Amino acid sequence: MTSTPISPPKPTRRAFLLSSVALAAVVAVGAIPEISFAAEEPTRGGSVSINIGTEPPVLVLIAHSAGAAYYISGKATESLLTYDRDFNPQPLLATEWTVSEDGLRYWFKLRQGVRWHDGKDFTAEDVAFSILALKENHPRGRATFAHIQKANVLNTHEVELILSKPAPYLLTAFASFEAPIVPKHLYEGTKIAENPHNVAPVGTGPYKFVEWVRGSHALFSRNEDYWGSPKPYLDQIIFRFIIDPAAAVAAIETGEVQVSTANLPLTDIERLKTNPNLVVDTDPAPYSPSIARAEFNLENKYLADIKVRHAIAHAVDKDFIVNTVYLGYATRLDGPVSPDLAKFYTPDLPKYEFDPAKAEKLLDEAGYARGADGFRFKLFIDPTQPSGPPKQTAEYIAQALAKVGIKVELRTQDFATFVKRVFTDRDFDIAIEGMSNLYDPTVGVQRLYWSKNFKPGVPFTNGSKYSNPEVDRLLETAAVEIDTRKRLELFNAFQKLVVEDLPTLDIVTPAVITVYDRRVKNLKLGVEHLWANGSDIYLDE
Repeated sequence: MTSTPISPPKPTRRAFLLSSVALAAVVAVGAIPEISFAAEEPTRGGSVSINIGTEPPVLVLIAHSAGAAYYISGKATESLLTYDRDFNPQPLLATEWTVSEDGLRYWFKLRQGVRWHDGKDFTAEDVAFSILALKENHPRGRATFAHIQKANVLNTHEVELILSKPAPYLLTAFASFEAPIVPKHLYEGTKIAENPHNVAPVGTGPYKFVEWVRGSHALFSRNEDYWGSPKPYLDQIIFRFIIDPAAAVAAIETGEVQVSTANLPLTDIERLKTNPNLVVDTDPAPYSPSIARAEFNLENKYLADIKVRHAIAHAVDKDFIVNTVYLGYATRLDGPVSPDLAKFYTPDLPKYEFDPAKAEKLLDEAGYARGADGFRFKLFIDPTQPSGPPKQTAEYIAQALAKVGIKVELRTQDFATFVKRVFTDRDFDIAIEGMSNLYDPTVGVQRLYWSKNFKPGVPFTNGSKYSNPEVDRLLETAAVEIDTRKRLELFNAFQKLVVEDLPTLDIVTPAVITVYDRRVKNLKLGVEHLWANGSDIYLDE
């Protein structure tokens, strides 16, 4: 915020919405009419309780990436943009934007008449401060905003970002839960990660923080001064933290909660579908699709052998996992990108079909003959959770590998212990884990395969210690390539190469299951779904 600002560009006569990867020309968005994704006439009033299961450590994601807080953060603290179902950016705190032809300058015109929940005016100072704070403090923001050199305040309601290198994914990075804009007057001069407003949000969003009762709920009430009036339509939203699966099912069936996103056993889903008062929704969440995978520790002498990794792939029946572990609520996955991230998904990847005989042959060729006890060697397998599909997947893989002569011992622990074991202590052989692709492979996938992102002690990085110079080149080139076609070709080549190297065995894309009261309307709009600001949600009594 110290350089000489560049004058904002004049909007062109024709207005275009910039896609997340198309930066081939100067694009201006001007005078866009306010877009509501809602298709029905809403009613006002009422309260909606949402069970998100795990209680998050914070309620605002300015310096954290806790998944449970995705549902909460954007309700209070908004960002610059939201996105329709085709990933086209739509106005939120920004009303117009342009990107330079070389992808090195982003200009935003900000919404006027917006006030923070404490009554202070929202300005460009808040935006510039927040973007730089995200770059410095957010676990993903350090990479997402790495190329931003300066955030210049041009006037009260205009801001520009100056980049050192193109970031073709950047215009897709401004979802409210991913890049919250926080009040500079409450955060400046503080340790961002320790600021008390991370647990008692003050934002510009449609809902104002009321209370957080630990172990029970977080309550937010309608912001009567919301810039998007007459939104929001609800009087309040309550986020519940119901961990026990039986209690979670009972809560949605009895109406104790109106929406449930977590801890519903798959064995109960078919029964819940028969309840006329409930909707069982399996619509994917494209902004942050998840995958389940087995990550190999390549520092293990056995797993360092590509023939052993290929043998493991042929010993595992992914279709069995889909049908038996996930009861059909998953899609087989043969590469690192979920089909829910449709733009970047490559369907024509090599597949390791279930073939135990081939697995045995590869292990023999690798020089690992069966011993007197029938086993070739021993490995440990660690699921990310001590129950549910992660544990069941680990149990099945242990049984499948035993049939081809690999003895596998299952170890379970809580999530925090798992993270320490895998990413800090590196005391693991095979880790069964869930990872998010996020909205762009440079942000969500590169971190898992880039050799420069092997960072012991930092979770959700390159835990396998995979290193391939050609993979690094493909990822690094794609990260700055502004030509859409070329960028997709680079990611396609990357996917084929890592499927051959197999540092991880990608298994399934789990279905995103949300069960909710039929009276709740406009629950999932755009690609952010339940992570959006929720201003369109209403109760049809």
